[in-house]
Amino acid sequence: MLKKKKAAEGYRVPLFDRVFKPELITLPNGHTVLRPRSRTPLLTVVIVAVIWASIQLTGFDLGIIVRRGYQFTFILKQIFQPNFSYFPKVISPLMDTIKMSILGSVLGATLALPFSVIASTNINRNGWSVAALRFLLNIVRTLPTLIIAKFAALIFGLGTFAGTMAITVFTFGVVSKMMYEAIETIDMGAFEAMESAGGNKFQAFWTACFPQILPTYLSYCLYSLEMNIRAAAILGYVGAGGLGLLINERIGWRDYNGLGMVLLALFVVVFIIENTSQYLRRKLS
Repeated sequence: MLKKKKAAEGYRVPLFDRVFKPELITLPNGHTVLRPRSRTPLLTVVIVAVIWASIQLTGFDLGIIVRRGYQFTFILKQIFQPNFSYFPKVISPLMDTIKMSILGSVLGATLALPFSVIASTNINRNGWSVAALRFLLNIVRTLPTLIIAKFAALIFGLGTFAGTMAITVFTFGVVSKMMYEAIETIDMGAFEAMESAGGNKFQAFWTACFPQILPTYLSYCLYSLEMNIRAAAILGYVGAGGLGLLINERIGWRDYNGLGMVLLALFVVVFIIENTSQYLRRKLS
């Protein structure tokens, strides 16, 4: 009777309740109710099975960690004793990393703005062009920065130019995604009024919408710069210049004291940029 009533009301019984039938409970007042079975045992079995399968597929061995764990502390001990005499050699690659990050962030964020406007459904009413552009942006965003840098190094040659191009593409994908989502939440009243008054879409957007999204846009740009400083530090592994080359070189030579100096310089720069960025983003909000 209960099933027929629920079916008549359009209620669909969950698969779990169809497999594990609810328990019929009699209340103290004599009424009966159906109490669903607990899902905890099933979830526990699934989680244990997934963990076991992951251990088998990855070849995880706790014994290796126990036997070789001392190597980790040995390396960390040397890293935390940086060789300060190595700092002069860090300055030039560090500046390359900062320049790549800033220029790549500026170029990527600038290119992202017009594309994010075109990808917004409340600005662009052509569904096909919106879908095609979003598909392209999804592809760009899913590519890891190292893969982009590798292709850029093959096309443009080794050096900081390849790293700058990789950061530009990465920033373009990230900022475009966040911006078209932000644009779709703005108040469109002023935009529609401008169009009704005879303005074209560009005039209407620039006058009515851009002032609304400008603080958000600048905040996303600063956030991207924070990410790019860290990403730029490892691009040297694929020949894109910057601190990555130095890090790879120090690891190859087992010079962990020199590596500690490189990481310390990078930490200081990232700390300063992140705190400055957070301060500016608080002001913008």
